Amino acid sequence: MMSKPRIPPLGSLRAFEASARLLSFRLAGDELGVTQSAISHRIAELETILGVKLFERLPRGVSLTDAGTLYYPYMRDAFEKIARGTALINRIGTADDLAIETYATFAIRWLIPRLTDFRKINPNLAIRIGTSQLDWELNIDSSDIGIIHTTRPERMNLHYRQLVKAQMCPVCSPAVAERITGDTDAKALGKVPRLALYTAPEDWGTWLDAAGITDTARTDTLKFDTYLAALQSALDGQGVVVAPDFLVQEDIKAGRLVAPFSLKVPQPGAWYMICRKERVGEARIKKFENWLADQFSRVTSS
Repeated sequence: MMSKPRIPPLGSLRAFEASARLLSFRLAGDELGVTQSAISHRIAELETILGVKLFERLPRGVSLTDAGTLYYPYMRDAFEKIARGTALINRIGTADDLAIETYATFAIRWLIPRLTDFRKINPNLAIRIGTSQLDWELNIDSSDIGIIHTTRPERMNLHYRQLVKAQMCPVCSPAVAERITGDTDAKALGKVPRLALYTAPEDWGTWLDAAGITDTARTDTLKFDTYLAALQSALDGQGVVVAPDFLVQEDIKAGRLVAPFSLKVPQPGAWYMICRKERVGEARIKKFENWLADQFSRVTSS
């Protein structure tokens, strides 16, 4: 039976990782709360254990040797895994708290208005919501779940629960709709400003292609970073925006927005709830996942 390879002392490994990342024993000491001399001693200890030189000492700072360059990615990844595992345990330890990461638009226009229902069912579970604009700004390692839209649900460490494949349609205020009533789609779009997302430039193109309308690239187009801002602009009567149907469903029912064109097109990709695979069976995550799926089933059936 083969013996396990010896693992060097953790203190020496931390000193190496910090020194290799910062290329400075002094800065590594500042980060770890020890002296530069202590870092130097720990690196020397590690070099003795490994039997190789890891750093070249320079007049100002240090540089990695070939051995150090080879070793560093392993240590970096190891400490990143330790940090992720620690964050995971801390999250699991907070059993009365559910941290959700999602987009500001989704949180404000869809999730928050429905949370009263979830909180009635789970009165002892506190909800913490963090918002971002883009998928990979969502920090799933410091949260319990994320709610995202993506065309590539393929991160190996994540569990994906598909919530909805949305349809997209242009919407505007009733006042703007009155200005284009009776016109052909192409002529109508030529009479009102187009509101667009520069973070989702494909939205208008997808709809226009399906409608068979040549994009005129209007100079008076207003561009925004979120659906939240673009939809507010539409509510204020500033133009027409293409948006996922479930984000505007309540506004259309209430008459605040109008869908002036009959054509709807599938939004590329789908909306998902995500969490780390090892956490998919946790009771609080499962409760929220099932509640989300039920809420979306009501949206799509109404």
